[in-house]
Amino acid sequence: MSLIERAFREKIVLVGVTLPAGDHGWSGAPPEVETERHLDELALLVSTAGADVVARVHQRRDRPDPATYIGKGKAQDLRMLSESADADTVVFDDELSPAQSRNLEKILGRTAIDRTAVILDIFAQNARTQEGKAQVELAQLQYRLPRLRGRGVAMSQQAGRIGTRGPGETQLEVDRRRLVHRAHKLESELAQLARRRRLQRQGRRRSRLASVSLVGYTNAGKSTLLNLLTGAGVVADERLFATLDPRTRRFALPGGEPVLVSDTVGFVRKLPHQLVEAFRSTLEVVNEADLLVHLVDSSAPEPEDQMDAVRLVLGEIGAGDIPELLVFNKGDLVPDEAKKLAARHPGAVVISAATGEGLDDLLDAIAGHLRRTSQEVVLSIPYSRGEILAALHREGEVLSMTEGEDAMTVHIRLPNSAMGQFVPFLTGGAGTGTGEDRTGTGEDSP
Repeated sequence: MSLIERAFREKIVLVGVTLPAGDHGWSGAPPEVETERHLDELALLVSTAGADVVARVHQRRDRPDPATYIGKGKAQDLRMLSESADADTVVFDDELSPAQSRNLEKILGRTAIDRTAVILDIFAQNARTQEGKAQVELAQLQYRLPRLRGRGVAMSQQAGRIGTRGPGETQLEVDRRRLVHRAHKLESELAQLARRRRLQRQGRRRSRLASVSLVGYTNAGKSTLLNLLTGAGVVADERLFATLDPRTRRFALPGGEPVLVSDTVGFVRKLPHQLVEAFRSTLEVVNEADLLVHLVDSSAPEPEDQMDAVRLVLGEIGAGDIPELLVFNKGDLVPDEAKKLAARHPGAVVISAATGEGLDDLLDAIAGHLRRTSQEVVLSIPYSRGEILAALHREGEVLSMTEGEDAMTVHIRLPNSAMGQFVPFLTGGAGTGTGEDRTGTGEDSP
């Protein structure tokens, strides 16, 4: 049941466990400080899910207890605290095993869930499209299957008549088979949607437009920036995970060159693995981008930690090597801190997606990065090599073509990755090699 499906706001107790520094922490801060930061973020997640935090517990352990994660004695203390606070649910910052969750619920006398369950709940609330709903449901099924519980033999088909003796099939097995069947059906639906999305991306690639993906921690302002760049009018709430489904829009750089920009789901610390897997087809738009605009909330308590969390997920989906432009957003709220952050990261840009401050600097930086991924060259293609001319039209942006006596002279912008196959046709009249001398007046734009 969703945390907000009830008529009242649930009361939640948060539990965080500090493990040795080698098993905990992002930025080298003391483990206890890291635990408190994670609990602060968990409190935001719980609030986004529609519940209220009434207490929080912080414990230090050498290792998690296999049976209850926090130990039986601490679990008894937690039960008394939950009763005194009249809490409905206890939420653990770290993932609980199915056995730990069951044991804790017996001791606590109330529901015990983990951060993953809260994030899944928020995703379920925010999913709007067919693909988004299917992805969230699949992630929920993958999370719930190992936690499925029943009364085993007590629910089996037992009777004294012929053909009904023996344990038969338990209700637990029926439920598990039903969930597995549903998961397979969702995987098939998502595969079809992924193929459709792949065809759409192939059409965009044939347009030879550069592609930019907005990535960043949840609530960093990606949707607000997309609206600023393109006038897309997408919902930009001050809520975690307000955007689940990618949106691609077209906008023009200062020189007139058209660019495709995509907004994607935000990331978070300890993003559940099943969510990364379920949303992998959606996140493929990030893998195929020419540039990642990594948006960072300058006003966040630990922006550097958030940057690390985002880069970890990018690495998981295979996008860790794509060129990145760091953009520190919300500079209007904390101008001094934003400038300090940018100074520590050469090439970074400070903006305010809400007010438009720094937009020109951002556009110039995007244009500069994209031009460094391609080269303007002049090629001489013999008329007998029509297949080379066709390949040029597929791979690059033809700026001009001049007919000669024996060959066609082609002035073209080519991605660096495609340059090798055309090296034999380079002429001494090649462009600058980087394309940086183009004024971008727009007449050569597609």
